Amino acid sequence: MTDPASPSGEALLVVAGLEGWYGESHVLHGIDFDVREGEVVTLLGRNGAGKTSTLLAIMGILSKRKGSVRFRGDETIALQPRQIARLGIALCPEERGIFSSLNVEENLMLPPQIQEGGLSVERIFELFPNLKERLRSQGTKLSGGEQQMLAIARILRTGAKMLLLDEPTEGLAPVIVQQIGHTIEALKAEGFTIVLVEQNFRFAAAVADRHYVVDQGRVVDMIPNSELEANIDKLHAYLGV
Repeated sequence: MTDPASPSGEALLVVAGLEGWYGESHVLHGIDFDVREGEVVTLLGRNGAGKTSTLLAIMGILSKRKGSVRFRGDETIALQPRQIARLGIALCPEERGIFSSLNVEENLMLPPQIQEGGLSVERIFELFPNLKERLRSQGTKLSGGEQQMLAIARILRTGAKMLLLDEPTEGLAPVIVQQIGHTIEALKAEGFTIVLVEQNFRFAAAVADRHYVVDQGRVVDMIPNSELEANIDKLHAYLGV
């Protein structure tokens, strides 16, 4: 599924016929979508539609997956998560994964750099000045918004250029949501490509180029952001709002 209005050039990520399982539970039934370099693309859908499972399947984290996930033209479906990460794909999970036994600086510096081109600590502090002020604080003593900033900041050091962000605004105050939005815009301007799972539809509309609608483990529609207003009733029907 390709959108002629999306940025030119070959797709950076192509997902085709992707199926996935948690144990014996079959949760993805043939996911198809593509993401071009420099795009911000959202996966929208009701709870349980398969959005988070799609991100986990891309990273090879589900117990079983089959189909095709091509990154920069190379097939990754048989690779282990650590091998996929080394290609330059990074996942920021919804639960954030902040280590309580480490302070902010230790959490930030924990992941290894897998490629050149990661953001410097100085640039990270420009994006998230709160973190610079809390360097010696225990990671889980941060506010929810600061923990989210730290979770995103941590993957920016690694050199990954494709970011999979799972519900980055969940439960956050509006002022923090706005800051996360500005950060995504800045990352896009710096050449990052982002796949965003997001329940906050207004937030998604403000940052994304295209929206894929996921339902019952399949992609059922794609709506360019420029055509969102014309398709708002259809989208509300998809999302049950």
